[in-house]
Amino acid sequence: MPVKLAIVYYSTYGTNHQMALIAADAARATGAEVRLLKAAETAPAEVVAGQEPWKAQADRTADIPTASAQDMEWADAYLISAPTRFGVMASQMRAFIDTLGGVWAKGGLANKAISGMTSAQNTHGGQESTLLSFYVTAMHWGSVIVAPGYTDPVIFKTGGNPYGYTHKQGDDFTDDVKSAIGHQVRRLLEVAGKLKG
Repeated sequence: MPVKLAIVYYSTYGTNHQMALIAADAARATGAEVRLLKAAETAPAEVVAGQEPWKAQADRTADIPTASAQDMEWADAYLISAPTRFGVMASQMRAFIDTLGGVWAKGGLANKAISGMTSAQNTHGGQESTLLSFYVTAMHWGSVIVAPGYTDPVIFKTGGNPYGYTHKQGDDFTDDVKSAIGHQVRRLLEVAGKLKG
């Protein structure tokens, strides 16, 4: 049975959306069953409409389903990707996480592999603290954290973050970036497969 992977992202301008697309391609290449999902937008519509890049990203991804608690129950593994805001995940992703109390309470998130990715405007914009604080949430769920660590040389080529891939907004999505994201996804799926038994 293939591993069922929920890739849940939030993306204001497109960085984390692109990261999620790369991850989905890498996961599908292994034979995993993938749901690419976005966290719901919580900013007022007039605020989004007032910033052309934000509105353009919302329009580009209008067809991508919004993540739900049912998607989290369905999945064997989770890859969560969202930009950092003041050292934690963007509020839109936190709002989605706050809808998962019912699934968590019945153990629906426990013993499932989970990994995170993030981005920021600059290299030291809070990426590591964003991933570490997110993993605290995963611990509350009883999920099994699968960080990439230093398990492949490409990690060093793309910033050296052992907690999860991080991207500087505006940087290119190079072959090394795609390799780093792909490595993280394959590692996540490998552990998920072992947990699934």
